[in-house]
Amino acid sequence: MHEYKLAPTALPQLPKAPSGIEGLDEITEGGLPLGRPTLVCGSAGCGKTLLGIEFLVRGVIDYDEPGVLMTFEETAAELTANVASLGFDLAAMQADKKLRIDHVHVERSEIEETGEFDLEGLFIRLGYAIDSIGAKRVLLDTIEALFAGFPNEAVLRSEIRRLFRWLKDKGVTTVITAERGEGTLTRQGLEEYVSDCVILLDNRVIDQITTRRLRIVKYRGSTHGTNEYPYLITEDGISVLPVTSLKLEHTVSDEIISSGVPGLDEMFTRRGWYRGSSILITGTAGTAKTTLAASFALEACRRGERCLYFAFEESPAQLIRNMRTVGLDLQPCLDQGLLLIEASRPTLNGLERHLVTVHKLIKEFQPQAVVIDPISNLVSVGSISEVRSMLTRLIDFLKVSNITALFTALISGRDGRLEMTEEGISSLVDTWVSVRDLEGIGERNRGLSILKARGMAHSNQVREFLVTAEGVQLLDVVIGPLGIITGAGRHVQRLHEQATLTAQQQAAARKDRELERKRRVLEATIDNLRTEFESVEEELRQVHSEELARQQATDQARSSAANNLTTRLSGAGERPA
Repeated sequence: MHEYKLAPTALPQLPKAPSGIEGLDEITEGGLPLGRPTLVCGSAGCGKTLLGIEFLVRGVIDYDEPGVLMTFEETAAELTANVASLGFDLAAMQADKKLRIDHVHVERSEIEETGEFDLEGLFIRLGYAIDSIGAKRVLLDTIEALFAGFPNEAVLRSEIRRLFRWLKDKGVTTVITAERGEGTLTRQGLEEYVSDCVILLDNRVIDQITTRRLRIVKYRGSTHGTNEYPYLITEDGISVLPVTSLKLEHTVSDEIISSGVPGLDEMFTRRGWYRGSSILITGTAGTAKTTLAASFALEACRRGERCLYFAFEESPAQLIRNMRTVGLDLQPCLDQGLLLIEASRPTLNGLERHLVTVHKLIKEFQPQAVVIDPISNLVSVGSISEVRSMLTRLIDFLKVSNITALFTALISGRDGRLEMTEEGISSLVDTWVSVRDLEGIGERNRGLSILKARGMAHSNQVREFLVTAEGVQLLDVVIGPLGIITGAGRHVQRLHEQATLTAQQQAAARKDRELERKRRVLEATIDNLRTEFESVEEELRQVHSEELARQQATDQARSSAANNLTTRLSGAGERPA
């Protein structure tokens, strides 16, 4: 009896055909099932036909796979005109024999008169179109029009299974569009069961805001994303917006870049924050969040890097004028092409549209830094959960792209919740800087503190700062008896410290003068003692000299007396006896 065990190596994966649609291949983990039919269903206006056509067009452009478009509703001329605004030139592809469009007219009244209708003619027609250009991809749009002539439900189900089996045997990757039914994914309620992959498109209106959602209902033989993902129909086609990196495997940089404010850099032990990190600046109204963001953007441009600035509250002209008054001249950066300001009201587009705009501009402009000022205005476009989801995808996308991102957010000071953000992204960012009002007696000042900085130590002080004609300037910390002093108290404290210092200097000067006087007195005393000592020394020297002279005289007298005595004795000895 054989014992079966799980293989230590990965088993072969299901072959897939990349769709080429931005984001869809990430959700499906590679694309649509190769050589099998995929059902795209949804209500009117959700983009079923467009998704199928883009699948064919991307196959021709990106993967050199010819395709066949068989339509049962719109003519080839109508389809060609409809997608021309997206940059899809179907006529040119047909001329190059990369695409074949076949319009099949199905009239139910004619079928009822003859009483005969089956798919044999369709198989012959579709097979010829596939073989004529060597097609690898097929789009059938839509299946309801094709089966509208089947009054017998049993025959209908048999023919649907037959169609799907024929497509599988043909080995072409097929997209079949279908309209959504009542309580079922499709009108017939059978297509979703015989399809290998089912994609559901939904177009809903919530609080007067239209949002489109895409969901992979099933995918035989493959894992896939199971959530609802927002998607957009833009001038470039369909864009699906998944979370770009669920495994958090993006690379990181050890390079430190400046915030644009020297005093703020000094609050980090490494004198700045990491390149590619995400920074959040929160504060109440009027706490210079935009000024700090503009300082960061200007510093990035000074390094020769491109910066993309999204302004949701001010026009570019107003932003440039206001920043010029505080010493931040952004105009030269715009003229050099290093700065791009994208200004619009958040309510102009939905959240997904804003996200796609960010993706598109980043792809075109290739910035090294991105500023979004502020993100709190996005709450007016969607719910807090939707904004959080959108910002999560955005932060993740910027991290994967190694783009340094700075976000500003307006927070409410009610109930003392100065460290909470309504968008709930404070836990997602790497560095969180809080700016706040420091209210004193009769005045309001600004304070700045670092709430967190992943990967480096930082100051825990609340630093007062000023917005001057030279930009943002952080003031030195002044500590009084009750803690840090700001504003007028800082001035009073400095005056007090200056007076104390003056008094200390005066006391020290008095001590110096007293010491000098004592030194002079001491020196005078020493001089007197030295003079007295010299006098005594001179007197002693004189006495000693006199004594020495007397001693010498005495010795000389004695010597002379001795010599005289010897002479007399000698004279007496020579006389006769």
